[in-house]
Amino acid sequence: MAVLVGLVVLWPGGAPAHERTGVGFDRQTQQATVSKVESISCSSANASGGTPTGDTSTAEGSSAQQQEDGTCKKATIRVDTGSDKGRTFTEIVQPDQSRQLHEGQKVVVAYEPSAPKDLQYSVTDVNRRVPLGLLAIIFAVAVVVVGRLRGVMALIALAISFMVLNFFVLPAILQGSNPLAVAIVGASAIMLIALYLCHGLSARTSVAVLGTLISLLLIGVLGSWFVDWAALTGNTDDNTGLIHGLYPSIDMSGLLLAGIIIGSLGVLDDVTVTQTSAVWELHEANPSMGWRGLYRAGIRIGRDHIASVVNTLVLAYAGAALPLLLLFSIAESSVGTVANSELVAAEIVRTLIGSIGLVASVPVTTALAALVVSADRPGTGTPESAPATPGAASAGAAGPAAPSSRGGKGRRRKH
Repeated sequence: MAVLVGLVVLWPGGAPAHERTGVGFDRQTQQATVSKVESISCSSANASGGTPTGDTSTAEGSSAQQQEDGTCKKATIRVDTGSDKGRTFTEIVQPDQSRQLHEGQKVVVAYEPSAPKDLQYSVTDVNRRVPLGLLAIIFAVAVVVVGRLRGVMALIALAISFMVLNFFVLPAILQGSNPLAVAIVGASAIMLIALYLCHGLSARTSVAVLGTLISLLLIGVLGSWFVDWAALTGNTDDNTGLIHGLYPSIDMSGLLLAGIIIGSLGVLDDVTVTQTSAVWELHEANPSMGWRGLYRAGIRIGRDHIASVVNTLVLAYAGAALPLLLLFSIAESSVGTVANSELVAAEIVRTLIGSIGLVASVPVTTALAALVVSADRPGTGTPESAPATPGAASAGAAGPAAPSSRGGKGRRRKH
């Protein structure tokens, strides 16, 4: 009910409109095809004033003389969508550019209506829709084949998660709502839908939900403290600068905090569901075990989970920031200098706070699961503290009797 109230109060009703800047992701784009590529001399291309391609990743060490003496490519690109469908333009591709154009290649072109007609279109990227779509299909098939009905439910939950992000979280932040509140409500909605849809309405799922909520609140509190204490503005690159320029009312440090919460949610779900399932299975294996015994056994499983998950989280962030780390390595900066820069410090705070939430989720969820399963499904075996009769003790020591062809002995065992 609290999540529903939060969704109603913070519901944005759509992202606010703005005038396109023509910078970065805010450009008008169309789909196009490279219809022809021919080799020409770079000197003649420069003399004729050819338009260079949108990919300007030319190496710093390349000299102008090397470019003049090399063989360039003149690409003819045909626009396939929009009001100018069928229109063609040419671009010159330098030999040392990282992206080379090939005949028949699908590309994305930027359109700037205010520019001169010859310069209105330029290639900005390769069209990757086909390989990405095929990879998504392979992923979906693998999930359904292995997970069966659970896999289908997981895919539905994934689609709903994207809908919550696209129709609630992002527009609400753009409308100027508090990013921390939006992130907590949005993450809670995603968690409730995903967990109950994939695992069903049960005490086991509810324990995982409670453990995840408690951990998310802890991450939110710690994140708020340390983002403020470390004076992290959240404005660390061109994209965040563009967002701040278009929507000055957005709290960029709050946006950083919202990213920490949403980014930690996926791994939190995994930890809490696994710990809850482990405690339930331990109870099934030994119904006479009390909640203290269940907690001790569950926490031993959780320690292994903590070690692997924390390492996974750190490596995931390190992998995402690998180009940045390479730049610092090239600059021969000290570890302290690198860590103190806001770009890296934000990732450190994100990683450590998320890891603290993961570590805390293990004992919290394990304790809740042990208490609930002990109360909801009490054991049917003889409690350890209850006195046992000699006959019962001898029967327990002997174990379950096997069927016997000797009638008298069989009757005595039955009795």
